[in-house]
Amino acid sequence: MTIETEREADGRWLAEVLEIAGALTYGATREQAIAGAKALALRVMAERLEQGEEVPDLAGVFSVAA
Repeated sequence: MTIETEREADGRWLAEVLEIAGALTYGATREQAIAGAKALALRVMAERLEQGEEVPDLAGVFSVAA
């Protein structure tokens, strides 16, 4: 999965998992935002697996875009 990050005008960092709609988090640092996005994506995927829904390929779980 790909995580894209962006620094907001107020200094916060936004991290979004591109393959999972709505999986975005904010953090005081880039690392905090990425950690939150990973945790959220894993929760979403776990819920989907439990419900028998499709999940993105888990082979390379995460990659962080520069």
